[in-house]
Amino acid sequence: MTVRVLLVDDQPLVRSGLRVLIGETEDLEVAGEAGDGARAVELAATLRPDVVVMDLRMPGMDGIEATRRIMAGDSGSRVLVLTTFDEDDYVYGALRAGAGGFAVKDMQLEDILAAVRVVAAGDALIAPGVTRRLIADFVGRPGPVAARPPRSVEGITQREREVLTLVGLGRSNQEIADELVISMATTKSHVARLFTKLDARDRVQLVIIAYELGLVAPSG
Repeated sequence: MTVRVLLVDDQPLVRSGLRVLIGETEDLEVAGEAGDGARAVELAATLRPDVVVMDLRMPGMDGIEATRRIMAGDSGSRVLVLTTFDEDDYVYGALRAGAGGFAVKDMQLEDILAAVRVVAAGDALIAPGVTRRLIADFVGRPGPVAARPPRSVEGITQREREVLTLVGLGRSNQEIADELVISMATTKSHVARLFTKLDARDRVQLVIIAYELGLVAPSG
């Protein structure tokens, strides 16, 4: 099945590069392009792409508002934000708006394509670099999180702890399955149980919990 992608970026060169890259793959195709958020919302509604690759800083309607409107609509599209390291506030806003994934513009091109596939499959993905910045902000400063109130982990199995650690490192479900040599279905079951047991709203909260438990150390 071909994944249909809507490219949204106010820089034509960025869209052009992604269009050429996607055009060289068999399982992805460009459904349309937009240079601002308002146009992105319009095209998402009419083209109903599987994934919208969304820039955040654009003239007029920015990527956060565009993401919010797309997710509030009935297109069924998922949003992959393509961000830079200096856009933390935008990342938080896009999370609240319902973005399903975050990739960074200096990632390898093949990794960006992989991120599109992960988000299209309904999985959440946060690039490790973005994860580190998010966590650094949540914990206040790099270093141990010993000063934070301890979180209870009663009822968490050893395997679930391993899965939580990998989630904290920014791994996708597929990467977790590959690393632990388990099936995707088993991986998704472990993640679902972690949501329930740790009362986590989304994958980002699982990442934060992994840091609070000391399973993953913040890096400077």
